[in-house]
Amino acid sequence: MLHDALLRDAGGLAIDHGSASRSADWDEVQAFCRNVYMPYRVRPLVRLSRPDATMISARAGRLTMTRFSYGTGIHLDRFDPEAGNILVLNTLRGALDHQVDGGSIATGAGDSFVVDCSRTDYWLQGDPDHMQLNLTIPHAVMEETAERWFGFVPDDGLWTRRVRFGGPGSAWLSLLDYTARTLVQAGGAPSDTALARHIEEMLCVELLRQWAGAAGFPLQEGARCAAPGYVRRAEEIMEAEARDAPSIGEVAQRVGVSARTLSGGFHRFRGVSPRTFLAARRFDGFRRDLETLPPEETVTAIASAWGFSNFGALAGRYRDRFGESPSQTRKRATRGQLGFRFRTGSADG
Repeated sequence: MLHDALLRDAGGLAIDHGSASRSADWDEVQAFCRNVYMPYRVRPLVRLSRPDATMISARAGRLTMTRFSYGTGIHLDRFDPEAGNILVLNTLRGALDHQVDGGSIATGAGDSFVVDCSRTDYWLQGDPDHMQLNLTIPHAVMEETAERWFGFVPDDGLWTRRVRFGGPGSAWLSLLDYTARTLVQAGGAPSDTALARHIEEMLCVELLRQWAGAAGFPLQEGARCAAPGYVRRAEEIMEAEARDAPSIGEVAQRVGVSARTLSGGFHRFRGVSPRTFLAARRFDGFRRDLETLPPEETVTAIASAWGFSNFGALAGRYRDRFGESPSQTRKRATRGQLGFRFRTGSADG
């Protein structure tokens, strides 16, 4: 599994990436790394040694997958936090040594390691035989995924943890294998396609689960339960009444706090504002109706029922959140409903 990731197509034939996929020039290698990872410092373990680097990359939504090695032993540090990126280093062969609290931890073939370079210091050391299949993920993408799937944005109790996870035969490696095969078959899946956003979502959700599990972070309920009662009651109100779009001041009054206190509580325990939380619930409800209401209901009618009037802005924000337009969601759902009616004999004729 993954031995030929990004090297061979679905038919097993070698992919020609051109001469740019290999380099023995430190400047070329560093330019590639700055582009797909972030700026950092590299030092060869053997003075004056030259790289024999493998440099292959593919996009999956807003994520980048890279098959990469220096071809020589290296020590990396001073990763730029301003780049805002998370690294997931998946070792295919050889070994890496990673900085963790109180020392270091090694990863070998089949092991994975995650570090949020925007939140914590990090160094690594790789032996001359290392080969990686890495992911570069913007921190903001992981925050969006956590809020959408788990209802809150984790604090630095998760983001600052540098952990090893996965291992030979793990579900994570299977997901990477699926991703690599799909990207090769799709020709690199442009970042604005539904397929690319699908891959992005799967990788980020599974990474959150693996990361939280290895770090002992209560992703499913711990952080939500830690929030004050007024935050949880406000969430219940906004989830139940999302269609009516209650004002934040009204919600605050109903839970017995000021709007400023409510906003502070959401930022501290959810990582988002109450307004952002409510907007997300409204988009989720709107999408649910697009997927489930009878075919004769139009996108415009459904949007109007949710109080959306600026359809151009709505379509743009909807696409940013779900990777497709409202009309595409509606068309797919309607096609499925009509197909079901036909198969069950309820359609005319």
